[in-house]
Amino acid sequence: MLFEDVLDEYLYHCQAKGYTEKTMKNKRQEFKQLKIFLEEKRAITELESVTSHDLKAYVRTKQRDGLQPQSVVTMFKMIRAFFSWCEKEELLPENIAKKVEMPKVPKKLLKGFTVQEVQAMIDAFSYKNYLEIRNKTMIAMLADCGLRAMEIRGLVSENVKETSILVNGKGNKERVVFISPALKRILIRYERLKKQYFQDKDTTNNYFLSYTGTGISHVALDNVIKEAGKRAGVENKRVSPHTFRHFYAVQSLTVGNIDVYSLSRLLGHSEVTTTQRYLHTMNDEQLLSKAISSSPLMNLRENKK
Repeated sequence: MLFEDVLDEYLYHCQAKGYTEKTMKNKRQEFKQLKIFLEEKRAITELESVTSHDLKAYVRTKQRDGLQPQSVVTMFKMIRAFFSWCEKEELLPENIAKKVEMPKVPKKLLKGFTVQEVQAMIDAFSYKNYLEIRNKTMIAMLADCGLRAMEIRGLVSENVKETSILVNGKGNKERVVFISPALKRILIRYERLKKQYFQDKDTTNNYFLSYTGTGISHVALDNVIKEAGKRAGVENKRVSPHTFRHFYAVQSLTVGNIDVYSLSRLLGHSEVTTTQRYLHTMNDEQLLSKAISSSPLMNLRENKK
């Protein structure tokens, strides 16, 4: 079987499963590079001719090109999934990609935001006009709900309810997150100014809109977050949607005392092991706080009161 033909069938299989446009684009790009490598460097056009040695050589090429270990792992997961599908469809007797060892990814501890920094970033924007309050509301929602960048950009108005938000997450998986009273107060003011600003104007159905009434781009959201960090004087930290997500997770695990399984559902993680990584990013002070709040003896004293 031609490798190219099997790839086409697999990509249609992925499309039918409902993968996002971004994921499909990444898959097509990666498999195009793999196909070129196999044809030009290994003289392979048939699926059955591909061996684990060819895949190992492909990984080495990526590493020589300067691809970081995490990027190599992410890239190869797509290839491994393809060969796993080939095995399930009985196109190959085994998943040859299983024999390829991945580089070790060095663990990087994310330097998270403090409560004071997050409050300063929310306060960095005012209530004086639509764009100011929109930016304030986006920062507050990122911190209080732990949404991904794509989730906050894709949020539609009818999914923001009285006390909860229906989120369309990775792989089009839906989940519910909850609106705290503190966030609700900001949302009410935002919705009022939004209605006034776009009165008699055509807009998309996005909850957060650009000044022209269209959805917010990835770059625009990133610029808002960077501006928040700049105004608040946050230094030596990555000011990004993911750092807000990290802040939400760590606060939930420490101050909120939520269990990791519940947090996993709120974050939209498909595996609880992904959520558990946030436990490794806690500093000693946060771990101490969590240890004291969960101390059996401390709880016994509380019950005596």
